[in-house]
Amino acid sequence: MTEDGKFRIEKFDGTDFRLWKMQIEDLLVQKDLDVVLGDKPEKMSDADWAGLDRKAMSVIRLSLTKNVAFNIRKEKTAKGIMEALSNMYEKPSDANKVFLIRELVNTRMKEGTSVTEHINKLNSILARLLSVGIKFDDEVQALLLLSSLPDSWSGTVTAVTGSVGPDGFTFDQIRDLVLGEDVRRKSSGESSGELLHVGRGRRNSRGSGSENRRRSQSKTRDSSGVTCWKCKEVVSFALFLGEVSIDNC
Repeated sequence: MTEDGKFRIEKFDGTDFRLWKMQIEDLLVQKDLDVVLGDKPEKMSDADWAGLDRKAMSVIRLSLTKNVAFNIRKEKTAKGIMEALSNMYEKPSDANKVFLIRELVNTRMKEGTSVTEHINKLNSILARLLSVGIKFDDEVQALLLLSSLPDSWSGTVTAVTGSVGPDGFTFDQIRDLVLGEDVRRKSSGESSGELLHVGRGRRNSRGSGSENRRRSQSKTRDSSGVTCWKCKEVVSFALFLGEVSIDNC
């Protein structure tokens, strides 16, 4: 991370170039160095211009990781550095597309990490792919999100995909379901593994069916509901955890 008084930006490591570019340009503006990204004013001396350019080059290079900085070591001007980086990381080259696709398929949420941050990261990759001309169908994006969840979410993923209606589902629907389930898990005070274990136990216990239904109904009042595609009624997310059989619709 580059720190300069009040301003902090993450060092550019080859990902999310457009965001980094916006931030580094803002930093150069704050330092009155952005002029060197254009043409030299006629009234400015060569010495003054060279001094500003060296300072801008220093700011930019210090905002790059070692691997990225190695690629622009031969550039002699701040403008040249930014143009070289743009050619490598902003334009829709085949290499850039391969890099983004690899990043997408390798993106997987780790146990215990923030669901919101994971979804934001996935959205960022999808947005960058769109900027280079690669667009995924909305349902494919939803499936990518589900497939990127950790093993503790396997019960939820299976239930959600198994209950999909004839019209399929959208990314927004799955995102909202995942966020809602994350809130429900946090409010329960139980770990993901405990929740899945309890869910399986309830499915195998026929004698406590009515009690489970009462619990499910009370939870519906307190948590986000899900519209069942079979009966078109809002039901508790507990249904998707196996606490209630979908055959009861």
